[in-house]
Amino acid sequence: MSRMGSQDGYLLDNRRREAGQRFDTFAELFDPWTFAHLDRVGLGEGRRCWEVGAGGPSVPAGLARSVGPTGRVWATDIDTSWLTGPGAGAVTDTATDAGPIEVLRHDVTRDEPPATGLDLVHARLVLVHLPDRAAVLARLASALRPGGWLIVEDADPGLQPLACPADTGAAGERAERIRRGFRALLAQRGADLEFGRSLPGLLRGAGLQDVQAEGYFPFTSPAGRELEAATVRQVRGQLVDAGPVTDAEIDAHLACLAEGTLDVTTAPLITCWGRRGAAP
Repeated sequence: MSRMGSQDGYLLDNRRREAGQRFDTFAELFDPWTFAHLDRVGLGEGRRCWEVGAGGPSVPAGLARSVGPTGRVWATDIDTSWLTGPGAGAVTDTATDAGPIEVLRHDVTRDEPPATGLDLVHARLVLVHLPDRAAVLARLASALRPGGWLIVEDADPGLQPLACPADTGAAGERAERIRRGFRALLAQRGADLEFGRSLPGLLRGAGLQDVQAEGYFPFTSPAGRELEAATVRQVRGQLVDAGPVTDAEIDAHLACLAEGTLDVTTAPLITCWGRRGAAP
């Protein structure tokens, strides 16, 4: 979600209004998949969890409900405004049915973990945008207790590069140019567009055991169209400046999305998990 490195280099600035719309669509698209994996590794009462680059409130709030009043959730980000500002909801609620959450401003590329001996560390759509990803992943793994789990979820656009898998004529061709332009902008900012597939090797390289991975590929949905529209609006100026599309073409693309006449996909989300072994 939100990036923990310098936002000068991050294309999708969290200070923009569209960031909140993106977080809402991430929650609708990905939270059921994410929490199926969090539950699989034994999320429950009393657990201590770190949500890395939380961005919006949905995952920290869900973790808090799972760990209950005896658990603890650290929600960190380099920009915590979507966690503590208006609309943050349960993230700032410390009632017994929500569980305690501590929101911290934190740069995972430089700062030490907010706690150690953790049962779970989770990061979604974070590492792909960061420099020296392997070192960051090793830092996340170091925060776990023996037997604790690290779950990392990141996109791999190279596995499925199309915006519209079905042939949709001129509207689809325009959507493909916009998607290629967006990915070119990401690559220019240092994002690794083939990162998701490298996660199993990176988790094993960080010393984790029982490493597994799965992919999730939402094909089409209203939330997928909303995510596409929010993303395009956020980077509209850069797309036009780079030349793949004109302002008029972006208007036409947004109109198709609003009408629900264009089936657009997200990049595959690769979810990878591994367990820290017992101390020697």
